[in-house]
Amino acid sequence: MRKIPGFLIPALLLTGCVLSPCALPAAEIAAQASATLGLASLPAEERGDLMMARGRYLEAVEAYREANQTAVVLNKMGIAYQHLSAVDLARKDYQKALLIRPDYPEALNNLGAAYFAKRDYKKAIRLYQKALKLMPDNAVIAANMGTAYFARRDYRRGLAAYQRAFQLDPGVFGSDTSHLVPAPSDRVDRAQQDFCIAELFAQSGKLDLAVEYLRKAFDEGFKDRSKVMEEKAFAQLRTTAQFAQLMAEEKQH
Repeated sequence: MRKIPGFLIPALLLTGCVLSPCALPAAEIAAQASATLGLASLPAEERGDLMMARGRYLEAVEAYREANQTAVVLNKMGIAYQHLSAVDLARKDYQKALLIRPDYPEALNNLGAAYFAKRDYKKAIRLYQKALKLMPDNAVIAANMGTAYFARRDYRRGLAAYQRAFQLDPGVFGSDTSHLVPAPSDRVDRAQQDFCIAELFAQSGKLDLAVEYLRKAFDEGFKDRSKVMEEKAFAQLRTTAQFAQLMAEEKQH
């Protein structure tokens, strides 16, 4: 999930400061009025989509409320609420979407994310499993399920889910993870999670990313250095200067 933007500002707070209409050039006032009229002429769902794209989530919710309450619209409204950290409201909208369309994998995944945010990992996993049956080629759902397993300290199933996600999309754990649920809150679980991701990257030859995630694991308190030195997955990585530098840094701590 992306980081929530700053507090939403009204139309005339264009620079974060209050501007009176008379302080604006006439042409700018006219342009703003035209833009407002243009938005108002759009269908409610399209207007909500536009507000979502601009990060104006409260306005998106207001627009979606005016639209026909289909499963898709309710799911979008849930996403907007979740961006605002209104997890309970998001959950209710996902559930309404699923009442209309029980086999809606995106809503199942998003409802799983809502339960994950409430630390109800068991429910989250059940929802991810159901979503993955409906959309078996979706790497994001598999990765989210893996993270929920890690949060429950079921590392074996967590790694299996991550392996599936990585096979479906090797870029799923790349630099942009805004589409994934956040890492577990417990440092032990985060350390184990990062170690497993490092292992996946090492096996696929993405050594820079393997080192990056190993460093994260060590920073989170991963202690079992013997696994790094002995596991076959890290054999190629152990021959690199990057790995030698990382292990030298760890010895200093």
